[in-house]
Amino acid sequence: MKTDVEELSPTRVKLTIEVPFEELNPSLNKAYREVAKQVRIPGFRPGRVPPRVIDARIGRSHVLEQAVNEAVPELYNKAVAEHEVVPLGQAEIEVTRLDDGKELAFTAEVDVRPSFELPDLEQLSVTVDNAEVDPDQVEEYLRALRERFASLKTVDRPVQTGDFVSIDLAATIDGKAVDDAQASGVSYEVGTESMLDGLDAALAGMSASESSTFTTELAGGKQAGNTADVLVTVNSVKVKELPELDDEFAQSASEFDTVGELRASTRRQLEALRQQGQAGQARERLLDELISRIDIPLPERLVTAEIEARRQSLHDQLERAGINMQSYLESADTTEAKLEQDFEADAQRSVKAGFILDKIASQEELTVTGEQLSAYVTEQAYRMGVAPDRLAQQLSDNGQLPAVAADVLRGNALTVLAERARVVDEAGRPVDVGAETEAAAEAGDEGESADEGDAEDSDEG
Repeated sequence: MKTDVEELSPTRVKLTIEVPFEELNPSLNKAYREVAKQVRIPGFRPGRVPPRVIDARIGRSHVLEQAVNEAVPELYNKAVAEHEVVPLGQAEIEVTRLDDGKELAFTAEVDVRPSFELPDLEQLSVTVDNAEVDPDQVEEYLRALRERFASLKTVDRPVQTGDFVSIDLAATIDGKAVDDAQASGVSYEVGTESMLDGLDAALAGMSASESSTFTTELAGGKQAGNTADVLVTVNSVKVKELPELDDEFAQSASEFDTVGELRASTRRQLEALRQQGQAGQARERLLDELISRIDIPLPERLVTAEIEARRQSLHDQLERAGINMQSYLESADTTEAKLEQDFEADAQRSVKAGFILDKIASQEELTVTGEQLSAYVTEQAYRMGVAPDRLAQQLSDNGQLPAVAADVLRGNALTVLAERARVVDEAGRPVDVGAETEAAAEAGDEGESADEGDAEDSDEG
């Protein structure tokens, strides 16, 4: 077999492959056997039809076509391996000559990985946010924790912003009740303006058992978009009461006996989370630094495929949400042209980042362990709300495990990048990304000790 490799561009090559006919004999014999099994010719048992009879009855060209289809992919893979071509995607193959008994020739055009050099990773440097946590941030976290353990207490006074009310709603249009716009015992936080336009203004100053009517545009149901009169009746008015930040609260909301221990643990947890954030910042900023430093020619077809994937993903999301494209563009304050520009920029960055991380992985001889692959699948399954075993089976059935392994390998490369480079915080202090990631994981385990609490109705007081 003779192969000539022509560089069409920095990211695409053309292989011209010439094969002596005798190298097709195994595929030709196999094609004859397959055709012999399929045809029914009087006087011959299935599978026992001689080649000369098949040539006469079916035509040798049919057998040659089947043999070529069988042989070409294998011959292409052999040529790629011999000439160390690293293809990206499927090749465009064209048979240019088939001289029966003499020679087969075909061409294969395919995108290839561009050639580029990485800078010395240890010479890279980025700055990340500081990890210190101030007292106000600790108190803010503790207040949020108290919010989760808050209770609602009934009060005998007019409604104020921030109150929680139980209300009945009844809408009418031209004096006729709107059947699907009637509701009883609706819980609503006054001031959020999250229900009907005009509701918050109508509730202001009302007391329990009082009613008021306001005019608004209905947001849902058969009469959506029409103006209606809505009668709102207040059943009760409640305020949220937070538990005192004391030792008793610490014992009920965490594993700690005193509020001092809870506060100290909170500080450690927040610092660890900020340190984890430093690690994430370091990875992203170092990757951005490499992307800006390295000039890499990008395969047009690969970028186009990435753009199309983004279009399809957005289309699927909007379809699931029941939103049309025009409404999405208006809500996002963008245009279709700007959206396409963003798609292209994101696709180019993604392709370029992939090449860089793959290069690091190859240069550092990185691998993916079974534990890492399992952890990745488990994490994705958790986010999707499905069983890990089920997701793993689905990925295997769809042939997606190699793509998953490639993602994990790129993550490993990103970790190596962050560990090799110089990372400092805003104060100029060195940041050990590896150590910070381990500390964050430990703090995450510690943070699980706080119990979740829900706001409860209470008429005490």
